Amino acid sequence: MPNNQTKALVQGSMMVAIFTILMTMSAYIPFIFMIALLFAPLPIAWYCANYKRSSSILVAIVGCLLTILTSGIFMLPFAFIMALLGVVIGDAIRLRKSKLFLFMSSGIAMLFSSALVYLCYMFIAGINIVQISLDIARKSYEKSIEMTKDLPGQLTITPEQLDIMFKTMELTVPATITITAFLGAFVVVTVNIPLLKRLGLTVPKFAPFQEMRLPRAILWYYMAVLTINLFIRPESGSMLDVIVLNISYILWILLILQGISLIHYFIASKGMPNAVKWIATILAIPLSSFIILLGIIDLGFDVRSLMKGKTK
Repeated sequence: MPNNQTKALVQGSMMVAIFTILMTMSAYIPFIFMIALLFAPLPIAWYCANYKRSSSILVAIVGCLLTILTSGIFMLPFAFIMALLGVVIGDAIRLRKSKLFLFMSSGIAMLFSSALVYLCYMFIAGINIVQISLDIARKSYEKSIEMTKDLPGQLTITPEQLDIMFKTMELTVPATITITAFLGAFVVVTVNIPLLKRLGLTVPKFAPFQEMRLPRAILWYYMAVLTINLFIRPESGSMLDVIVLNISYILWILLILQGISLIHYFIASKGMPNAVKWIATILAIPLSSFIILLGIIDLGFDVRSLMKGKTK
């Protein structure tokens, strides 16, 4: 037991040192800021996968404190988010959870930590990060319009249209933050899972993207949102309007992913090269309405079984 405790202490100190070095690199070397942040959860995740949760949380806390000492208080939000992600990823691996559970728990952890950081900035420091970002984006957009308004073939946007666009962006901030948090968690998990496997851990595996099937309940949520928009028609800017708008955006993203997954399945069933999948994915962006329809059909009907029978 003493040997195990000593080993845990030594390895915990090593992981804290690596975490602190990565955070310090992200603070002082601008060109590798994002790269260092992507790998920062790795040492915490490895330690949490090998040792109990209480010890892992302690290691994460010490790592955050050392980050403050070496990089300043401004790096604490980043250290908190990355350390929490590391604990969640490592804990899921230690408990032998599926990769879907690992991804969902990581996304929720990133969303929770980002929201907590935002609230701390707003109520303690009096800084509204979202509003500042929207103001910067609006000024940048207005400047680009001013620079290109005299160019031939350019469609000018009226101030009213610009106000509507940024009002919509402001109303959909919750959905944007949610999607960004889960996308960030997906990137972190995708980057670090292969490295954890190389370090000797038994990591879960994702099924191929072409096999992705969302719960059929997504379709009912989408129908409920359509019903509210068609029959209740909430007043613009009301609480119900904001909720429906944000849920709609999230459901659109999920249905687009489902539609692209169906296209990938069809391409794979025909034995086409992977390059065709990349081309289809790129073309899906401007054809998002059609892709959403494909996602709805894929969830509502057993299209893949029909395709399997036809292929056979």
